[in-house]
Amino acid sequence: MSWVELCLDTTTEAVDWVCTLLATTTYTSDITIGSYKKSSETKEDWVFTIYFYVANDVYASQRIQQVNNLLSSLQRTKLTSGIQAYVVDEKPESVEIDNFPVRIGKRFVVLSPNTVYESETADEIILRLKTSLAFGSGLHPATMLAMGLLEKYVNPNMNVLDLGSGSGILSIAIAKLGGQVLALDSDRVAVESTQDAVKRNQVEQQVKVIQGSLGKGSEIGHWMGGDNIAEISTINPNANFDLIVANILGRVHTTLAPDYRQALRWGGMLIVSGFNQDYEESVVAALVAEGFEIMDKKSSCEWIAIALRLKIS
Repeated sequence: MSWVELCLDTTTEAVDWVCTLLATTTYTSDITIGSYKKSSETKEDWVFTIYFYVANDVYASQRIQQVNNLLSSLQRTKLTSGIQAYVVDEKPESVEIDNFPVRIGKRFVVLSPNTVYESETADEIILRLKTSLAFGSGLHPATMLAMGLLEKYVNPNMNVLDLGSGSGILSIAIAKLGGQVLALDSDRVAVESTQDAVKRNQVEQQVKVIQGSLGKGSEIGHWMGGDNIAEISTINPNANFDLIVANILGRVHTTLAPDYRQALRWGGMLIVSGFNQDYEESVVAALVAEGFEIMDKKSSCEWIAIALRLKIS
């Protein structure tokens, strides 16, 4: 059986969005993220090229058009190029991100599963991830910003909720900083990716992974705006956590602000990311109204991550 290889070039910001959108299909497979190789004929400064495959059968043209429609908004906003298609005899047998290592903050180094690497300093924290159709590959500025704040504020033995765990990168980062983690995501692909990351990084004793959401989150559906998802667990907010990190959309943060407050112990911390400057005002207003005060903020490429503390009344 032959395959149609589809590829498109992207900015850094678009990588996770493309992967998450592709995860909503049942006919694309074997995603590869590679460094963009600029030629003398191209003027755009893309950063990555994403490759994926559909079966070369009677439905191929229809499926390619569906993928085009799915990614059209990213193309219109110049976050990705158009899609190119080539017929190939075989798909790659193994799929890895070839642009790693990625350095984040002062200590984190993100590697693909089989990358040979020698630590440069004794305090480096190594995180190994496979390519995933889930948000949070470590390439998106929102993920990097959240990790920078986690590196600063996670203390050993903290009880932490990772809401919208995506690829699992934040959960394993917290575990390697000494925290105990409940990783929640409403998306099945994300749950499987987090489980793989937890096992691959040998932090099973510190991270529990559940397909579910916090409070009203189970009523919202998919973080990325997809269809509602049935039969997911609802975690009631009962002041169990020292810290919550949520790398999800701005509109979800505003909806869940009361649940964040109820899920944290007094004086607990909240780290929110996954939104840009357009949503900063509404997110902050919703959280301040629930008794949070801003402690720290990081920004990059218009993306925002904010650390807040629940005030003790």
